[in-house]
Amino acid sequence: MQKISAIFFLVVTCLFFSGCYHNKYSHGLVNNTVIIHEADTLSRHGVRHYGRNYNFVIKRDSLILLRQQPEESISNMHTDSIVLYKGNHLVVADFRIMPSDRVDSVWVQVARDQHTFGWVHQTLLLQSVVPDDPISQFISVFSDTHTLIFLFLISLIAISYMLHHIFKSGAKVVHFNDIDSVYPALLATIIAASATFYSSIQLFAADMWQQYYYHPSLNPFTLSPILALFVSSVWAMIVVSLAAVDDIFNKLPFGQALLYLGGLAGVCAANYIVFSISTIYYIGYPLLIAYICFAAYRYVKYNHFRYICGACGHRLSHKGRCPYCGAMND
Repeated sequence: MQKISAIFFLVVTCLFFSGCYHNKYSHGLVNNTVIIHEADTLSRHGVRHYGRNYNFVIKRDSLILLRQQPEESISNMHTDSIVLYKGNHLVVADFRIMPSDRVDSVWVQVARDQHTFGWVHQTLLLQSVVPDDPISQFISVFSDTHTLIFLFLISLIAISYMLHHIFKSGAKVVHFNDIDSVYPALLATIIAASATFYSSIQLFAADMWQQYYYHPSLNPFTLSPILALFVSSVWAMIVVSLAAVDDIFNKLPFGQALLYLGGLAGVCAANYIVFSISTIYYIGYPLLIAYICFAAYRYVKYNHFRYICGACGHRLSHKGRCPYCGAMND
C-alpha cells in the first residue's frame, strides 16, 4: 500500500509541474499558428506551425545563411553567406514568399544575434534545426533513423543475450521464464501500444502531430483528446517503469535483477522499433492484438500464482503437490 501511495503521489506531483508548462514561443503567433495566404507556385502554402520570434537550435553540423535578399540569389547575382554551427540558437525574424524560386518558394530570415542574421529556404531550415524545447528535442531524437538503428542493434544484442541465458541457465526473462510480477509484462505491452498509437497519429493526423511537435506539453488536460491519450500513455510508461524496477529488485537478487532489467530493456526497445515501423504499413494493428493476447496468456498461464504452499511458503499456480517441498496442498 505504501508503494502505491508513493507512486500516486509522484504522478500527481509530475502532473502539477507539467500543468505549469509555459509556452515561451507563442509571441507573434495567432492561435499558435501562422497561415500563409500568398500565392505559392510550388503548392507549399497552408498552415505553418511556427512564426516570428519562434526559437530553434541547429542540430546539423552547419547551416548556411544568405546575407542578401532572396531576390538576389534567385537572379543569380553575387551574394555573400554566413555559416552557423551545431548548437547555435536561432530566432525567426521574417518570411518571404518567392513564387519564382524553383527550389523552395518560402524563405525564412533567422538571426543568431543582432549582428548575425540571414535568409534560408524553409525546407533546408527545418531539416537543419529543432525547436528550442526539451520535449521537441526528445521527439526529434527518437524519430531519427540513426537512433532507430542504434536501438535495433542494442535490442538485438540484449535479446540474443537473454535467449542464451534462458536455454543455458534458466534466467528470468519477461514473457518466458518470468517473475511473479505483472509490471514488466505490462510495461512491454504499454510501450508496444504507445508505439502503435504514435505511428497512427503520424499517419492519420500528421498536422496535429506537427502542431504538438512545435508546441509540446506534458499536461494531458490541455491537449486534444487524441494527444491527451498519447501523453497519458507516456506517463503510464513512467509510472509502470518505476513499479517494475522496484518489484524486480524485491523479488530477485541484485545480479539477477540487473540481468532481468537488461532483457526487459531489450524487449521494450524491440517493441518500440517493431510496432512503430510495422504500423506505417498497417501490419502493426493485428500484430499488436496478437502480442497483447500472447503477453496476457503467458502471464496468466505461467506467472500468475494464486496459492501459497502451507509448508514452505512458495507461491503456487494451482493446488496439489508442491514442486519445492513435496507437501500436498488441498
